[in-house]
Amino acid sequence: MKMRIGILFVALTSLLIMTSVSSVKVTTEIEFDHMTLEEAKALSVKSGKLIFIDCYTDWCGPCKRMAATSFKDPVVGKLYNDNFINLKIEMEKNPEGRDLAARYKVRAYPTLLIIDGKGNLIRQVVGMQSKDGLIMFANAAMK
Repeated sequence: MKMRIGILFVALTSLLIMTSVSSVKVTTEIEFDHMTLEEAKALSVKSGKLIFIDCYTDWCGPCKRMAATSFKDPVVGKLYNDNFINLKIEMEKNPEGRDLAARYKVRAYPTLLIIDGKGNLIRQVVGMQSKDGLIMFANAAMK
């Protein structure tokens, strides 16, 4: 009887540990915030973080490839999540995208922007970026 209770105790303890460990979120990619640009600008002013914007379209092949590769890199994810407010804006369907394209002269996709809380452009790059390209882009903006 004592042996059964011991086995049951070990099993329940193991289950509890596995459940608590599996609920811990490990971020390995850029986490894009779901907010408007105005909300991001207000948060930028409050937090001191710059805003990273992925300007993309649904039909853009390089946009999809970068989302599936470079944005998922753990080093890139940590760098961007720690230092930026990250937005992903569809430039044709989202009304905010059309305004953004006009303001920052976005004419090709993907275009990546880094702006401050006042909307001032800090850095801009056009075209698909590798892991190393994204790291250099972020580091140049933070200087």
